[in-house]
Amino acid sequence: MKHSSFVHPRILVFKRAIDLVFSIVCLILTFPLFIVIALMIKFTSQGSVFYCQLRVGKLNSKKLVHFNMIKFRTMVNNAEAISGAVWASHNDNRLTPIGKLLRKFRLDELPQLINVIKGDMSLIGPRPERPEIVIELDKKIPFYSERTYDITPGITGLAQVNQGYDTCIDDVKNKISYDFAYSLSLTQLHRWLLMDLNVFFKTLLIMMLGRGL
Repeated sequence: MKHSSFVHPRILVFKRAIDLVFSIVCLILTFPLFIVIALMIKFTSQGSVFYCQLRVGKLNSKKLVHFNMIKFRTMVNNAEAISGAVWASHNDNRLTPIGKLLRKFRLDELPQLINVIKGDMSLIGPRPERPEIVIELDKKIPFYSERTYDITPGITGLAQVNQGYDTCIDDVKNKISYDFAYSLSLTQLHRWLLMDLNVFFKTLLIMMLGRGL
C-alpha cells in the first residue's frame, strides 16, 4: 500500500519552493560574507574552513535518511577526537574565538543553505541530531525519532527559537514537544504559514541580538 503523508500536499510544494528560492537568493547575497568568514577562520586557527558532520534526516515508513550537514568550523581542529559526540556548553573551551562569534549570531549555520538546496534540510523544521546521540535519546525519550517522521529537518525551528541549543537531556525533553507541535501545523495551510512566519521572525531577532550559544 502506498504511504500517504500527513503533511498537506500544498504545503509540501510551497515549502520546497520557498526553501529553494530563499536559499539560492541568500547564498548569492551573502557570498561576500562567506569569503570574509572563511578568511577569518583560516587565519586564526588550524583546520578546514568548513565542518561536515553526519546527521539524521527525514524518517519515513521505509528508511531513515542520513546526510552530511555543512557548517563553518567553530571549534579547534579534531575537537571531538577525544571527547566524542557531546552537547555544546556555554563555556565550551573547544570553541575558537572566531567560532564563539559565529555561534553568537548563528552565522556558522549559513553553509546549511547548501543542504537546503540539495534537499537534505529545510529552512524550518526539527533540528537534525547526530546518529549516536539519537540512539541514546531513543532509549531515554519515547518516540524521540518520530520527531522527524515525514518532516525534513531544518536550519531553524520552533524548538530552536524557543529554547536554543541542547546542553542536556532535560533540554531535549522540553524541546521535543515543540517539534511535535510544529508537525501538527503542517496539516493545515494557514496554520503552517503562521507558524513559519513566527519562527522566521524570531530567528531574525535571535541573530540580530546575538542570542546564540
